[in-house]
Amino acid sequence: MASSMDYTSPSTQYTFDVNKSPLFIKDNANYINVLGVKQLNTLENVSLLDIFLSANNVIEPHYHQNAAELVYCISGAATVSMLNPFTKEVLHYTITPGQVANIPQGWWHYEIASVDNTHLLAIFDAPTPEVILGSDILKFTPANVMSHTYCIDENLWKQATAPINPTTYIGPYKNCNTGNKHTPNQYINKQYQQQTQYVPHYSNSYYPQYR
Repeated sequence: MASSMDYTSPSTQYTFDVNKSPLFIKDNANYINVLGVKQLNTLENVSLLDIFLSANNVIEPHYHQNAAELVYCISGAATVSMLNPFTKEVLHYTITPGQVANIPQGWWHYEIASVDNTHLLAIFDAPTPEVILGSDILKFTPANVMSHTYCIDENLWKQATAPINPTTYIGPYKNCNTGNKHTPNQYINKQYQQQTQYVPHYSNSYYPQYR
């Protein structure tokens, strides 16, 4: 197997604690940990997101421009939905422990937990799970472009999208009915936010700010 990794180097890594690598934290029941080549340098074409959700929480609509995604249910239950770009159908697959749903590269998709303590493992065939989020598309596409392209009233579009926070990751917002601003204790891994323009259950020892 060809590789540029120097396996004689003392900096070569063979193990990593994913619990210590948060990508996004909404609260102590809804958060995502990440493992990619930046965390474990011997990884090649594989990476993962370790996802924890409570009932009715949603991994927001998004797509992965660089990888297919295999979603494996460890505990709980979730519905994985995806838009088939060839048939224009939205497909829905409910998965429970031991079951998987496979999302081809570049397909628009989202996941909704149907029970508390849902734990999903999202596995990618790329060294880093790059992502383009629906909230970023809605927030950063100029309103005049949407208005002109889709014959939408520009002011109504601005009003409709005003509550959207970019880089939502997990919705709905904690204060969804009281004005949508990120709460002070919400955590976003800035490294991945800039790059993507994008267990045991939760442990306070890893995230002391959520005690």
